[in-house]
Amino acid sequence: MEYSRFANSERMLVKMQLKPHDLVVSIKLANAGDLTYDQLAASLGLSKSEAHGAVKRAKAAGLLLGDRQPNRPAILEFVLHGVRYAFPAVRGGITRGMPTAHAALPLAELIVQDNDPVPVWPDPQGEARGASFKPLYRGAPKAARGDTKLYQCLSLIDALRGGRARERNLAKEHLTRLLNG
Repeated sequence: MEYSRFANSERMLVKMQLKPHDLVVSIKLANAGDLTYDQLAASLGLSKSEAHGAVKRAKAAGLLLGDRQPNRPAILEFVLHGVRYAFPAVRGGITRGMPTAHAALPLAELIVQDNDPVPVWPDPQGEARGASFKPLYRGAPKAARGDTKLYQCLSLIDALRGGRARERNLAKEHLTRLLNG
C-alpha cells in the first residue's frame, strides 16, 4: 500500500515537470497582471490548454500562487539561480532573427559590441543577422514583439543563460528591478 502511494506521487511529479513556457507564463502574469486564459494564450502564442497547463505546473513549482498571482520572490530566485541550469543556452549558426541577450535592450545600451555576431532568436521577420540563440520557448519572438517588458525580461534571461560574467551581473540587476515591479 505504501509503495503504491509513493509510485503514484512520483508519476505526478514527472507529469508536473516545469517547462520553459511555464516560466514565461509566470513572468507574463507578473508583468501584465490578471489575464484570462484566452488573453494569456493569445499574448504568448500558446493554445488555451497550453496556457492552462503552464499555470498548473507553475503553481506546483511555486512560481504562482493559488489564485494565479505571481510569487515574485520565487520567480526571481529561479531566474537568477536556476534558469541557466534548467534551460541551458543552445546556440547555432548565423541566421536572421530578433536580437536577444546583450544585443537587446537594456543591455545593448550598456555593453559595447565586439566583432562577434550578436545573439538572435531565429525569426524570418527579424531585423538583425547574427548567431542563432534558441529562445526559452518557440513563441518568444512573436510574444516579445507585442510586449516590450516581456521582451526585456526574456532577453535578460538569455543573458543569464548564455552570457559572460559582466552580462550576467548586469542582467541580474535589471531583472531584479523588472520582476520586483
